[in-house]
Amino acid sequence: MCGRYTLHADPGEIATAFDVAPPAQLAPRYNIAPTQPVPIVLEADGERLWHLVNWGLVPSWARDPKMGARMINARAETVAEKPAFRAAFRRRRCLVPASGYYEWQVTAHGKQPWYIHPVGGGCLAFAGLWEHWEGDGTVIESCTILTCAANASLAAVHDRMPVILAHADFARWLAPETAGPPPRDLLRAAPEATLALRAVSKRVNSPRHEGPECIRAVGDGTD
Repeated sequence: MCGRYTLHADPGEIATAFDVAPPAQLAPRYNIAPTQPVPIVLEADGERLWHLVNWGLVPSWARDPKMGARMINARAETVAEKPAFRAAFRRRRCLVPASGYYEWQVTAHGKQPWYIHPVGGGCLAFAGLWEHWEGDGTVIESCTILTCAANASLAAVHDRMPVILAHADFARWLAPETAGPPPRDLLRAAPEATLALRAVSKRVNSPRHEGPECIRAVGDGTD
């Protein structure tokens, strides 16, 4: 799964990576947690736009919006069939910008957090879906991150990973429903050797903790 991630790149770098105008007032985040507001990139009338939504998809038909807390991830293998995700998969696909993400490995000494990020730096584009919900005079816009089976280099840490899209595939992923069926062939693990990982402090376990200390390697004085 993907239950915590970061976005701390320079706004100009993010804008270039996603072919979109620089985001306004985007503060660096080192411990983004479910239910929090997160920026996504979507396409409307042929233009890529920033949009702020809650992380945890609330289906349009949901009676209780609190169910979004359980919908932070959608499995690539079943996303086209699951009632909570299938409409968004057809019509409301998005990109979720990230600098990296965390995963927890079960060890004899408890769960060890690892920070996973692009080799050489840069931005990641998670495949996401977004949704619009209205009820009792409230409007909630929300998103989920798609996951797939982990590639061989990450499987020792966790058996799942977010679907990470290449820049060349952004247009297909964001294409409107009229362009054809959803591109299910993009729902695959990232190529080997494109991601690096390092063990980090357990301070990241709490979403109350923020700052670059969250991504520093264990043993550098912050753990």
